[in-house]
Amino acid sequence: MDGPQSDILYRVRKPESGAMAIVCFIRYEIDPFQRDAFRQYAEQWGRIIPRCGGDLVGYFLPHEGTNDVAWGLIAFESLAMYEAYRARIKADAEGRANFAFAQSHRLIVREERTFVETVEGTFRIPQQTEATK
Repeated sequence: MDGPQSDILYRVRKPESGAMAIVCFIRYEIDPFQRDAFRQYAEQWGRIIPRCGGDLVGYFLPHEGTNDVAWGLIAFESLAMYEAYRARIKADAEGRANFAFAQSHRLIVREERTFVETVEGTFRIPQQTEATK
């Protein structure tokens, strides 16, 4: 993958400051009948999260199998950076509006946040082909 999105993914593995990168892994239980509303909610974060200090890895909707689980992944250099981001996003007018949208549409049944770190040497390793073996 080339371009700005690949830069974000590689920064998760090796941030410019040399600090250990963490990823906030958000698991959403969503109302499957509100899938389009959740997509809209996720798309809004595409502008808001980077502006507030998070490296947005992406939001993911179910495609096959379970139809009521979605994910959001946001990278930070540290938990302190995450805490600063949380304060900024709560103060951001668009961020507050997006939280209100989710509540008013009742599209999120449950939300869990887990913080994970990359295991060096295991992230973003491209597939091997006969030519690259």
